[in-house]
Amino acid sequence: MDTAWDKRSETTMHTWGRRNTRQFTGARLDVSAAAGVLDRDGCVTHWSSGAQELLGYAPVEIIGRPVDDLLTAEGALRHRDGIPLHARVHLCPLQDTDRDCGFLLLLTAGPEAATDTLQDALLPQWIFEQQPLAVAICDLDARLLRGNEPMLGAGGFSEQEACGRRLTEILQGNAIEEVERRVLRVARTGKAEAAEPIVRLPGEAKAHAWAMDVFPLKDADGSVRAVGVAASDYSQQYDSRERIALISEARTRVGTSLDITGTAREFAELAVPRFADFVSVDLLEPVFRGELPAPVLPRDATALRTAAYRWAAGQSLDTVISATEAHAHPWSSPVARCLAEGRAVRHSTKDPEITGWLAEDPVQAALAETFGPHSLIAVPIRAQGVSLGAVLFVRYAASHEEAFGPDCTAISEDLVDRLAICLDNARRFTRERGIALALQRALLPRESAVHPAVETAARYLPAGDCGAQAGGDWFDVVPLPGARVGLVVGDVVGHGVNACATMGRLRTAVRTLADIDLPPEELLTHLDDIITHAAGEQGGEPTGEIPGDIGATCLYAVYDPVSGTCSLARAGHPAPVLIHPDGTSSVIDLPCGPPLGLGSLPFEAADVIVPEGGMLALFTDGLLTTRERDVDQGFSDLCDALALPAATLDALCDTVLDTLCPEPHADDVTLLLARPRMFDEDRLASWDLPGNPAVVADARRLVAEQLALWGLAEAGFVTQLVVSELVTNAMRHAGGPIRLRLIKGDTLICEVSDGSGVSPHLRRARVFDEAGRGLFMVAQFTQRWGTRYTRTGKTIWAEQVLHMP
Repeated sequence: MDTAWDKRSETTMHTWGRRNTRQFTGARLDVSAAAGVLDRDGCVTHWSSGAQELLGYAPVEIIGRPVDDLLTAEGALRHRDGIPLHARVHLCPLQDTDRDCGFLLLLTAGPEAATDTLQDALLPQWIFEQQPLAVAICDLDARLLRGNEPMLGAGGFSEQEACGRRLTEILQGNAIEEVERRVLRVARTGKAEAAEPIVRLPGEAKAHAWAMDVFPLKDADGSVRAVGVAASDYSQQYDSRERIALISEARTRVGTSLDITGTAREFAELAVPRFADFVSVDLLEPVFRGELPAPVLPRDATALRTAAYRWAAGQSLDTVISATEAHAHPWSSPVARCLAEGRAVRHSTKDPEITGWLAEDPVQAALAETFGPHSLIAVPIRAQGVSLGAVLFVRYAASHEEAFGPDCTAISEDLVDRLAICLDNARRFTRERGIALALQRALLPRESAVHPAVETAARYLPAGDCGAQAGGDWFDVVPLPGARVGLVVGDVVGHGVNACATMGRLRTAVRTLADIDLPPEELLTHLDDIITHAAGEQGGEPTGEIPGDIGATCLYAVYDPVSGTCSLARAGHPAPVLIHPDGTSSVIDLPCGPPLGLGSLPFEAADVIVPEGGMLALFTDGLLTTRERDVDQGFSDLCDALALPAATLDALCDTVLDTLCPEPHADDVTLLLARPRMFDEDRLASWDLPGNPAVVADARRLVAEQLALWGLAEAGFVTQLVVSELVTNAMRHAGGPIRLRLIKGDTLICEVSDGSGVSPHLRRARVFDEAGRGLFMVAQFTQRWGTRYTRTGKTIWAEQVLHMP
């Protein structure tokens, strides 16, 4: 129907009505009446302006349509916008001369259909259309039913183009497919879901972050009739949140170890690809040694070595970037300039400075050719007012279309500040650990000890766990008089230089006490007294730190190759393991005294016969216990490992450590293996001498005969002199049973034992003194001499070097 004609016709009718109302008494023209005319089939043929006002349909929209289009499914009138109306409906049949020709439709609005009420009913529709959020309604098959302007405008579609199509038919991408799956799932389950897809819409330069709610639209019975989707672009908030999360994550992910390269690697892995496509952490050479670089750097070129790098493609660039060689950055380099200026620099790769730099630096030019970057940021790593190095961040178009901006510079500085703290901590640790390890290596035996009474092999494994420092474990093999040997293993509380220094003091004290030939239990008692007295004399203000020697543990063993007996005592230390010749192992039942420095209980020793071909294993508790293994399981695993075949003791040490310590430990590990050797009878000679002074001559004769039998006649003069003096002293000053013994090993040892506990002293005799020259001559003609006390008296011994033919 022609709208222009309708308007002219309506104007004509109104004119006619105004002109002829005076022909009807009391009549007035009412244009607000809601009325219409229906034909016999119920189609609208005429429509009043009042009806248009009430129902919202213009004549051109409703004339010719069935009256059912004005009704809801329940049979009530509804507005053009779908809002039900409360109104009274009158249908008056119309007749011509002989039959019904249609109906007059009269509509009378009730109080609820007043203008204000109608506007209230339209408010939800206005909210849908006019709110800034993108809102859509989908059917149960994820086809778009309706969408407001922000939703349709975001996709660049009109309502006619989008309605009736599935979401994936309108837009493409994995994120849209996920949204469609959510819509179908909500339609099926009736449970609302939320999502935060990253979607790049048509015409956008980059993808945006959307906060999306997908919710069911249910009828009065609770059945899902459609699915609503509400979305808002929150890219700015998302970027801010990601930046805060990145900086926060740097506090937890960077610096988990105190390793310089490990810390740099953690930083690079954090920044790529979330912040940049390529990150290189370059440090000055002194930093790798734990030292602070010079405060003033050379201006012409700065040499840096790459501690770690990472790029988004994940491929190795070792052919371009060397992790072992320093690279000289020219002054045109942004890395060198950020170090010189002490601030971050940001550039586009099209800047003249970058073009000039790449022309001078072939390494960076090769990287630029590989990446195709469009922007970069170089940030100095500063700690304690000194530059440690620099970090280079690079973005390239394939992953980050958006170049670095001013906000990115601030973020990069915050990230590098965290890296600087962690690297400085790692540098300090590297320096202290280097000092501690050097001190420990200097104090520990460098090679396996060579001794006629025992074959030994040892391993010291510093703590290798993240953050662990060199500890206070130590071991020692101490030669003792009488061809005996002392075996020591100890463990100092704590780590670092202080623990190493304490270990050195204890090792020196053990050596000193062993030199005076104390039994194991007495040696530990004296060592405990030394520590207790030293702790009481330290004084000063308390530091809150337990001294390393308080609570230290120690195991001391003395092996006698003549008797094959090993005497052991321990102070809070794990008991050793005895490996039998058949390969079986057992833990030695040894009384455990308290740790050193507590001064509480006495120490007890135990004697163990080590069979020929047997072996002793002494160790610290770091070998037994781990986070996953307790002491009992550790002893069991150790015994099993010691039974494994090995060609040598050194090979067995490696086998045991590989078996029990395949990964870095949080505590130091020390292992000392000792295979004792019993002296054969042909290497020993002993005589019990009566207390008759005339026996001195017999002793000289017996010694001369034995030396001749051993092929050592050239040692006869010195040996007879030593025997004469020592036997004479024993008869004069001690009395009781006297025993003379010769031991042939790498040296020749002469021992004279008596029942007295009084020790002789070396002194210089005057001209007219009749005594005092014997021990002086013994000391002059032998390598060393001394006294050791036994349960029945003492033994004076002298040792001389043999010159074998």
